[in-house]
Amino acid sequence: MDWGADLWDQYDVIDKHTQSGLDLVERYIKFVKERTEIEQNYAKQLRSLTKKYAKRGSKEEQDCKFSNHGAFQEILNELNDYAGQRELIAENMMTGICVELTKYLQELKQERKTHLSDAKKAQQNLESSFKHLESTKKRFAKEWAEADKATQQAEKTESDLNATRLDVEKAKQHAHARTHTAEECRNDYAAELQKYNKEQNLFYYSEIPQIFKKLQDMDEQRIRRLAEGYCQFSDIEKKVLPIISKCLEGISSAGTKIDEKQDSILFIEQHKSGFERPGDVEFEDYSQGIKPATSDSSLNPPKVRAKLWPFSKKHHKISHAEKHMPPAAEDFSHLPPEQRKKRLQAKIDDITKELQKTQDQSDALEKMKGVYEQNPQMGDPSSLEPQITETAQNIGRLRGELAKYESWLSEAVGGEESTNTINNNTQHGVVAADQPQNIYTEFDDEFDDIETPIGQCTALYTFEGNSEGTISITEGELLSIMEEDKGDGWMRVLRASGEEGYIPSSYVKLTP
Repeated sequence: MDWGADLWDQYDVIDKHTQSGLDLVERYIKFVKERTEIEQNYAKQLRSLTKKYAKRGSKEEQDCKFSNHGAFQEILNELNDYAGQRELIAENMMTGICVELTKYLQELKQERKTHLSDAKKAQQNLESSFKHLESTKKRFAKEWAEADKATQQAEKTESDLNATRLDVEKAKQHAHARTHTAEECRNDYAAELQKYNKEQNLFYYSEIPQIFKKLQDMDEQRIRRLAEGYCQFSDIEKKVLPIISKCLEGISSAGTKIDEKQDSILFIEQHKSGFERPGDVEFEDYSQGIKPATSDSSLNPPKVRAKLWPFSKKHHKISHAEKHMPPAAEDFSHLPPEQRKKRLQAKIDDITKELQKTQDQSDALEKMKGVYEQNPQMGDPSSLEPQITETAQNIGRLRGELAKYESWLSEAVGGEESTNTINNNTQHGVVAADQPQNIYTEFDDEFDDIETPIGQCTALYTFEGNSEGTISITEGELLSIMEEDKGDGWMRVLRASGEEGYIPSSYVKLTP
């Protein structure tokens, strides 16, 4: 079936049909745009929801240690990722369907306009040729009528007895001339008719069929492209379904990981006081004249505060006594025994880390001082003395604090347990408090062979070294080059503070 062969006389129908097809494409584009807006709003609302319920602050961080609290945070994170996939669906639909179909629609409109314009021009050319044929036909009819009239007049003149010979000759010549003209018009009409029939045959059997066939091909391509757009509407979402499924699985996994027993144990570890349960209240016999003594019973145990009573009411209003409570003790003696041990151990761990960091800084300064002593052109060794002195003082201070907190921990847990704790700390790099304060007498083996800088450079920009092996530098800072760029865009440098690590080569310029 072919439009050109079967619909050769249905120009107006084809015009309306192709326009209807373009309107459908435009409607589908608008439909997808509204769908993307729905997806974007949905994702936005999901993100706002997760942000609203996300835990913030130290109290919330403490709660997140419980598996049921932590699982809820995981659910919020997965839902946030899920929202990202909805945004991706909207973005892909907009670029893959709306943008592409809009561009294709403009091309279709132009192509359709061209084909219909060609059909109209062909129709106008045929109509113009037909008008010329009619004009030739009318002229032939007029001239033939005039020739016939002249012939009749000549015959009448010839049969008239009163007509002269000259009148007869004139009438015959006039009739002959008119007949000749009529014959010429007849020939012109015949030629024009033959020409028109040829043009009409070309119009109905060649030009219009070809134009309508092009319109048919265009419309079928439109239908195929629209069908692909329909499929994309589904395929775009199918592509993200695996990730969406992972998000949903993550939510389910967060639920299955909850351990109610472990949460109970964690709650106990966080809040058990370590106090013994109150003993029986002794009977005081006032009938025997005994002066009431200050009760040393478990109703008033040392350091026991009112909130330790299990059934005391929670007062939201701060009492006068609470307003004037002394500040928290440095040795955490204001806390119950179990909580005090935990806080002391945490403080010891923090001091240990800080002491190790300060010790490393001191070693680096000594290393740089040795480099400057061997290579005076690199820097003045005496310029490092203030930093070395300050670092030594910090080490002494930290050792003193470590010994102080270890003694408090020993008091809290008892001699044997404290000994184990101290031994463990020593194994993890903590220097005992009774060791000599002089840190310059010995060095690690790695500093026996002092590495010499190979040059100097100046930082052009500030760089935050957050990843392992990198260091932070400040714009304008003078650095010592320890290792050149080996083609990977990084170089190893040494700061005046003793820090050594890698920085981007493009962030510095070499100093002559």
